[in-house]
Amino acid sequence: MRFAEKSSFALKLIVALCSFLLFAHAAMPQTPYYAGKTITILRGGGAGGSGEFQSRALMPYLKKYIPGNPTIVMEFMDGASGRKAANYMYTAKPDGLRIGSAGAMIPGPILGLPGSNYDIDKFIYIGSTETGNPYAFFTRKAAGLDSFDKVRRTPGIRIGAHSVGHSVYVTARMFAYMFDFKEPKFIVGFNDPEMDVALKNGELDARTSSNIDGVFKDLGDSVLFHATISNPKGRTDPRLPGLPDIDGQAKSDKERKMVDLLRAFQVPRWPHHLSPGTPPELVKILREAMTKTFKDPDFRQEFKKLMGREPTPLTGEEVEKAIKDLPRDPEVIALYKKLADAGPLPPR
Repeated sequence: MRFAEKSSFALKLIVALCSFLLFAHAAMPQTPYYAGKTITILRGGGAGGSGEFQSRALMPYLKKYIPGNPTIVMEFMDGASGRKAANYMYTAKPDGLRIGSAGAMIPGPILGLPGSNYDIDKFIYIGSTETGNPYAFFTRKAAGLDSFDKVRRTPGIRIGAHSVGHSVYVTARMFAYMFDFKEPKFIVGFNDPEMDVALKNGELDARTSSNIDGVFKDLGDSVLFHATISNPKGRTDPRLPGLPDIDGQAKSDKERKMVDLLRAFQVPRWPHHLSPGTPPELVKILREAMTKTFKDPDFRQEFKKLMGREPTPLTGEEVEKAIKDLPRDPEVIALYKKLADAGPLPPR
């Protein structure tokens, strides 16, 4: 064989070998990114209560629907009504291995609350298990406040909450402001189970909650319900008929819009989110896993078992839109902020 022929044959052989290797590589199954990895759901709050249960319901089904079936664990980072955890997530490595969960973080930057060192418009949202629930104001029966008129006329009622700026704190102050309570005292530093114990022990007189099922389960007939905040507007708990709704107490359009702002903050009730800069392919994987989870009847059953109600989920895209559409009227925000802060209630 002449030299030119040998060279041509060798070149063809090399090309054929390279083509085979490329085909073989393409034909080999690719290991999913999440195989063998651990995803941490960072809960912006303490253990116990509805925030934890929301994510607990998700965890086994996210594992099921994420290719590679990663291990999923939960960590708690309490502080500043979820804003501490949000600050961490905002600068965390965008590798798709941490999912933030802190509903109360949403109002922080809009209201200019201390410690809100993040931009809610830059987080990447993968879904929310709920779109908001009615709130109720209730007192311990042993306090003898057996009518709402007594609640309003009794000075110094001790009302419990998680922390300044938390939705339970804001709703408590909103009830007190809109119904003209006399010199109420707001006592913070509790999680949900601790508040229940404090009520039973007579250390608190009242609190608010959107987890009415939990109140019935844990406190039973030891409490009296007095008023509600329908959420979404017009939706109240059917087990609490005839209670006055906070909308009926508004004295101005600004006050009505303030209550509507609370509702708007609650639309993505538990927004699960990723750090800014998370690669699009990982966002797609996690959003699709959330969507499949929401459609799984076993997830809905698990959610109802933990929360006592059906989930009302939003996709990541829907949460993103809800965040973008939040009302940002300066006058309304200024009033809301006074209720979310630690100072005295503003005059009406």
